[in-house]
Order: sequence, then C-alpha cells, then structure tokens
Amino acid sequence: MSNTCPSPDVPVGGDRLLRQGEGWRLGWDGAAPTYVALVGSDAWAIELTAAEWQDFRRLLQQLTSAMAAAADELMPDEVLDCEVESDRLWLGASGFPHAYDVRLLLKTGRGAEGTWPAIAVPPLIDAMRTLELF
Repeated sequence: MSNTCPSPDVPVGGDRLLRQGEGWRLGWDGAAPTYVALVGSDAWAIELTAAEWQDFRRLLQQLTSAMAAAADELMPDEVLDCEVESDRLWLGASGFPHAYDVRLLLKTGRGAEGTWPAIAVPPLIDAMRTLELF
C-alpha cells in the first residue's frame, strides 16, 4: 500500500469506515454512542469522541501549518519541536519541517498516547482532510 496518498475507504459495516496506510489509521462509526472516531498506527489505536475528533483535526492542521511556517527560519539540518493543545488533546511534532514525527496525548479522564513516524504523517494529514463526514 502506498504511503503517499490516502487509501480508499474500507467500509466495515453500517456507518463504520476505516481508512489506513503505512503507519496510520483513521476510523469513523457514526452510530457509536460515545466514541465515534478512531486514530492510530499499525501498533496502537485510540477511540475519540466527536469533540476530541474535532480538536484532533484542528490541532493537527495548526501543527502542520506551524511546521511549514518555520521552514524558512531554520538552517537545513536544524530540528524543530512544536506543540499545540486543547483541553482534550495535546499534539507535538519533532523533526524537520518536511519530515517530522507527531505525538498525541489524550488529556481526558481515560488518557492515552501514541506516535506517528514521519513517513506516516503526510498521508495521515491527507486522509484527515479528505474525510469530510468526520
């Protein structure tokens, strides 16, 4: 499976949808009573509420924009660390503006964390942007 573009939607029954690629997964279950979204990698996954999912989308976009904006300010071999957060989530990026890992911390009562390697971040972002129903 290519990691340069989102995979096709994989229906998993009813209103459930799973999109995945090398090192990342996004899921949606519109009929779920509490946890409607799933974010993860090949090795881990976290279910999110609708509010957490909206925060995740917004924060990942902010993080992506911040990393891109810093590109002109850094030396070619300089590594950047950037973080954004809401009351529900914290996202951090570490690496170069064109290739960085992303770490997620869930700050709600159940708490969880996970990391996407740099190779998984661009297709994860592309997939997130194309899933309008989320």
